[in-house]
This record gives sequence, C-alpha cells and structure tokens, in this order.
Amino acid sequence: MKLKQIFKVFNEGSIDEKVALNHLSLSLKEGDFVTVIGSNGAGKSTLLNVIAGRLIPDDGDVLIKEKSMLDVPEYKRSRSIGRVFQDPMAGTSPTLTIEENLAIAYSRIHKRTLKPGVTAKRRVYFKEQLELLGLGLENRLSAKVGLLSGGERQALSLLMATFTKPDILLLDEHTAALDPSRADLITNLTKKLVENGNLTTLMITHNMQQAVDLGNRLIMMDKGSIVFEAEGKEKQGLTVNSLLEEFSKIKSDSSLSDKALLI
Repeated sequence: MKLKQIFKVFNEGSIDEKVALNHLSLSLKEGDFVTVIGSNGAGKSTLLNVIAGRLIPDDGDVLIKEKSMLDVPEYKRSRSIGRVFQDPMAGTSPTLTIEENLAIAYSRIHKRTLKPGVTAKRRVYFKEQLELLGLGLENRLSAKVGLLSGGERQALSLLMATFTKPDILLLDEHTAALDPSRADLITNLTKKLVENGNLTTLMITHNMQQAVDLGNRLIMMDKGSIVFEAEGKEKQGLTVNSLLEEFSKIKSDSSLSDKALLI
C-alpha cells in the first residue's frame, strides 16, 4: 500500500480551518505491521478514513497493489481492506448469530450466490477459525452476537476482519474501550492473527507500551505529518520513555516554530 502526498483539510476558508493531513506519504511493504501514535488531532483517524474510503483526500493518491483507490467507493474497498473500530459494537451485527456474522464477512471476497450463507462446509471452516480465539465461541455458532461481552465481540470483529486475508488491515484503537484484561487478550490475538496471516497492518494506539511491543515499524504523527519513524532494530530498541522523550522534543520544536511564525 502507498499513500502519495495526501492532503486533507476540514472547514477550508473558515475560522475553524484545520489541516488534518499535510501532504503525507507512506509506503507499506507486504507483511509490515505499523503502529501509529500521536496526540489527539494529529490526523491518525483521518489517515485510516482516507485509506478506507470514508473520506476523500483533497489532493494525493491512495494505492493498493499499485492501483489507485480514489474512484473506488468505501463499500468496494472493503473487499481488500479489513477494519476494526474502537467500539466493540461497531464491527458486528447484534441481531445476527455468530455464524451469520462470519458468513457476511466471508462473502466480501467470495462470489455471492442464491445458496444459504451458512453451509455445512462453511460452518466447519468457521469453527476452525473461531478455535484460534480460544474463547469457546466455536461452540456457540447459533448465539446472537448481541449476547456476547465487549471483549468477545471485539475478538469476533478482529477475526472477521482478518480471516479473509485483506490486502490491508486497519486497527483504530481497537483495545481502547476494553478493560485491561480484555485489552491484553485482544492485543495478544492481534499479534497472533497478524503474524500467522502475514497481514499488512496499520494500527492506531494511544497505548505507548502496545506501540513499542507490537509490529516491526512505528510512526509518530503530529499536525497531519509523520514526524518520527522507527523500524527494525531501531524499533526493537524503543522504550516508552524514549518515545515520550522524542514526542516532547518534537512538540517543543513545533511550538518554537509556531512562535517564530508569529514574530
């Protein structure tokens, strides 16, 4: 996946004008797992929304497998993009059963027919995939998803977003709304599913330890730009304290630059 000089501004020409993405470029190799950090308003969620097609950039291009996505609507991009949101209730349908939710996700990349969405063959496959979660959901295929806990629903959302092997997986603070034990569960499942599937992944998080522990690359955003990046051995050597120091330095330099513009 490639982002080329993405520019996005909100409320252009008004007193509330805000540049959300400032000519941002980013390339992900197949299998890259990139964690994204930055303060509120840095442009992190806007970045994911532009990739997913929920927002159209004012300038620049989004390429997946070297193909421009600018003219591809969000619902069609979902065939190649998996996404898990912060809200555990956002990724599943509560009135449908576990197997019906999985059938909907499965149909994103498989030809739709007039046959039932849940066949005996697919049910076996769904059970095999659910077993990877270690939550016993493979024994509750007919249970309504609305009856599951927040952690169980988020685990199901994560599975639904990954088991179809998307070209890019977008994780938008997907553990932030969970209690610590469930957040740890989803974090571990994320690592397992991404590594097993060699999935190209972009994950937003406010959890510095999570950003350090997961993935092979890390980027820090501020004011719509990438202001720091680490990968490989440099990424492995990062600590929460070193990240905080880097962030403080960048914010200090940014503040000085802003003051200089006012002089």
